Amino acid sequence: MDHHTRIDHFKPDGVSREYYRGLLDGASRGVFNGKVVVHPQAQRSDARQVNHNLLLSKDAEIDTKPQLEIYADDVRCTHGAAVGQLDEDQLFYLRSRGIEEATARSLLIYAFAREVIERIRVDSLRAALEQTLLARLPESERIRKLQ
Repeated sequence: MDHHTRIDHFKPDGVSREYYRGLLDGASRGVFNGKVVVHPQAQRSDARQVNHNLLLSKDAEIDTKPQLEIYADDVRCTHGAAVGQLDEDQLFYLRSRGIEEATARSLLIYAFAREVIERIRVDSLRAALEQTLLARLPESERIRKLQ
């Protein structure tokens, strides 16, 4: 799946936040290309763009390109990207506490995705996305019991 986004700041004192989290498994391929443009008249703009991706298999791939184009001189703008796998130390910690490997993996995936879901302010949308996430995870019943 490819995601291409663009946020334009045209007026002063604008604020934007873009938090993207990608989960890729199997032989999936993904693209994140996010662009934030701060136009000359958009002084004091505050833009944050974060792209984090979790590769769940050795064949999964993500191409990530966060971009800032800043044409104003009084701004506060940041962007960043990270790509990684499940942390073996975290898996070991959960396993050493008696949690089966499949459940431990699902818990870590859930926690990774949940950080974005928690930011959603519309209760019904947040709940629907949480249910969608849980439905796609193996061991989702065990995760619900641990909540």
